[in-house]
Amino acid sequence: MNQAAYVAVDWGTSSFRLWLIDRAGNVLGERRSAEGMMAAGKPGFANVLQSHLEAVGAAQELPVLICGMAGARQGWVEAGYVDTPAPLASILRQAVKVPDQDRDIRILPGIAQRDRNAPDVMRGEETQLLGALGLEAKGDAIVCMPGTHSKWVTAGGATVERFATFMTGELFDVVSRETILSHAVNGADEAEDVEAFKAAVIAAREAPAFAANLLFQVRSGGLLFGGTAAAAREKISGTLIGLELAAGLAGGIPAAGITLVASGRLERLYRLAFDTASVSVRSIAAEDAARRGLAMAAAAIWNV
Repeated sequence: MNQAAYVAVDWGTSSFRLWLIDRAGNVLGERRSAEGMMAAGKPGFANVLQSHLEAVGAAQELPVLICGMAGARQGWVEAGYVDTPAPLASILRQAVKVPDQDRDIRILPGIAQRDRNAPDVMRGEETQLLGALGLEAKGDAIVCMPGTHSKWVTAGGATVERFATFMTGELFDVVSRETILSHAVNGADEAEDVEAFKAAVIAAREAPAFAANLLFQVRSGGLLFGGTAAAAREKISGTLIGLELAAGLAGGIPAAGITLVASGRLERLYRLAFDTASVSVRSIAAEDAARRGLAMAAAAIWNV
């Protein structure tokens, strides 16, 4: 039977994921819950973690490595930031040890861009970057990490040079739920209208200054010419993602194309969006990238 070497945790704002890992990187046990940073404060981060450690039978001597919002100012222990340009190796060196614990628990830092003209921060995505690019990366890369707050990262080798955050996912949620466009998408089924999405991506990339108008056309087009709620949803999504691509691709595309860190529906939508721009994509699942990054960090910190 394989023996566990460490515990890896991705502790987000609203989600908690824990893996019991052996030296070969195999997952021996797993836990998932909605006990993210926002929910863990009341029962206590230590109590939440301990309950999951007991559930997977983690031995008392096993170390725990955490990435994500548990290291935020409002989290368990503030883990700070590594400033850009940020070598990915420096993330490993600046892991913060949680005090007053019986076991060795460490939290990885985020990355900060202290540019007054383009201030930005990430926490959790730096571990995905580590898993997606590795410590021996060569050449230039652009990494697109879709989500509630999408990240576009420009890397030179294994160093994060610059990055930008786009509130694409959050804007989609607000626009589709809290504006007049909520009527257009009400009752939308799971069917994906690929053509409506791609047309919206193209329109937004070609005329990003008309973004607010393009969004209203979801309503006016539906009133005048009909269409399904699913098509309306894809037009909103395509418009917002098209705006993101207009900015993210403005500086040019490296020869290797784009590294896309995403899963599920987001991975499919962004692949479609990149297809409209004739941009090649190398894809890695977001969870795989996080777990791989945590494994690299654990190897560097504990030699496991």
